[in-house]
Amino acid sequence: MIFSVKKITLSISLLFISIISLHAQVNPKDKFDAFLQALHSNYVDEVNDDELVDVAISAIIKDLDPHSKYYSKPQYTDKSQSMSGTFTGIGIEYTMQNDTVCVTQIIPDGPAEKSGLMAGDRIIEIDKENIVGKKFGNLEILKKIRGPQKTEVKLTVLRYGKLIPFTIIRDFIADKSIKTSFMVNDSIGYISLGIFNKTTREEVDSVIISMKNEGMKSLILDLQSNGGGYVESALGVADEFLTRDHLVYYSVGKDQGKDYFYAGGSGHFPNGRLVVLIDQATASASEILTGALQDWDRAVIVGRRSFGKGLMQKGVPLFDGSVVELTGARYYTPSGRSLQKPYKHVNYFAEVENRFKTGEMTDFHKIHTNDSLKYKTLTNKRTVYGGGGIMPDVYVPVDLFEYSDWVKNVMASGLLNQYSFEYVDKQRNQLKQNFSTIQVFESKYKVPVNLMEKIIKAADKQGIHLERKEKENAIRLLSLEFKAQIAGQIFSGNKSYLKIINEDNKSFRKACDILTDVEQYKKIITTN
Repeated sequence: MIFSVKKITLSISLLFISIISLHAQVNPKDKFDAFLQALHSNYVDEVNDDELVDVAISAIIKDLDPHSKYYSKPQYTDKSQSMSGTFTGIGIEYTMQNDTVCVTQIIPDGPAEKSGLMAGDRIIEIDKENIVGKKFGNLEILKKIRGPQKTEVKLTVLRYGKLIPFTIIRDFIADKSIKTSFMVNDSIGYISLGIFNKTTREEVDSVIISMKNEGMKSLILDLQSNGGGYVESALGVADEFLTRDHLVYYSVGKDQGKDYFYAGGSGHFPNGRLVVLIDQATASASEILTGALQDWDRAVIVGRRSFGKGLMQKGVPLFDGSVVELTGARYYTPSGRSLQKPYKHVNYFAEVENRFKTGEMTDFHKIHTNDSLKYKTLTNKRTVYGGGGIMPDVYVPVDLFEYSDWVKNVMASGLLNQYSFEYVDKQRNQLKQNFSTIQVFESKYKVPVNLMEKIIKAADKQGIHLERKEKENAIRLLSLEFKAQIAGQIFSGNKSYLKIINEDNKSFRKACDILTDVEQYKKIITTN
């Protein structure tokens, strides 16, 4: 009897194991196929399998971490194009004013300039299609203007009351990662880097050589709002400033093995004084570069705590041309810091908003540091921290009014663009006659206060109300942006725009002070 009970128990156990094994052997692909079949057989509307699979993959990827992504073939093609450093088009920048495409800048040496297109022209037709008054978005206009190399686009523009036809042959346009560069004075150079793409190292190399020929002894590298890009490009830029065999970063993958990446020693600015500007939107490849320069005590870091992205993505192509970008490793600075902030069970991309709430954006002492994540720089043994971005060596608080809802809403309304474009459109010749160079414009041009008051009143009519106590701040901020926009339209490009904007950038001004005062620079770079 005891034997029979044992035999029955054993039989039940074997049956249970068989059932578990059967379930364990179920192929997830078969289950998904069964789901698709059930959907096709029972769902009331027709469904598209390709779209369903894209949605399913995206949902799975989204649940892994904040930075893994799925790109369909067209999406990845667009992304690759945007990171290539070039695009095919005609070489203009434009703004939408009252449902009309208004040319604000002509890119030098591009097809548009060679064809005679001018800033101030209003595009009425694209390939004989009237676009005035139609609710086209910027992306739709962009698609109409851009196209394959050596193809033509026909434009009709309105200039001084006359309609003028143009036939422009599209060609490659440099989409540079350097937003602007210039000499601040006789010895300080400035480079604003917007992204790390395929041409970044080549661009930085060329600009540094050029500015050294102009007498550059010190450099401001502006990485504010630089969200990253190709890590290989960040490695290349680090090579400009670090000597041979200096570790730039190392990565740790799934197998816990470490891959080390070093400077090659072929850079053109290994010794001069260097300040790097960062803020809460400085992320990823920008943080790799900044972390390396800070760890080797090669640069003074000025600004606010960076974003905190220490995950590296690896593109895995699928058979249909789509690509899954998966987090394949974590990166670490030369001192061993991981800069990745926590992302589980938190609103990851709302941290900047949270930094305002905690007071960190205006008060350095509100920044939380974890002693368990304390590290030492490799040359001067200064204390630095990991676990949530890069802490600057010199902290610069934000101007809260610049981040106010009123400013955001006015900028989004397009009022400033409208007023500045109309102002330049009417006075372009006079402005060029009175201010022959950006240097003359920067020092002598004064924004009409009554024009700023008109913008404030126009905003008020749109429901964007300003508190009376903030009027002085509003006029100051609007005047700076207005002046910068005018400079960009008259003297063509971001170089002129940023040269004016930096007049009121506290981090930029602090960097200039530090580089001008050699003893201050040395004290910051050596003091723990």
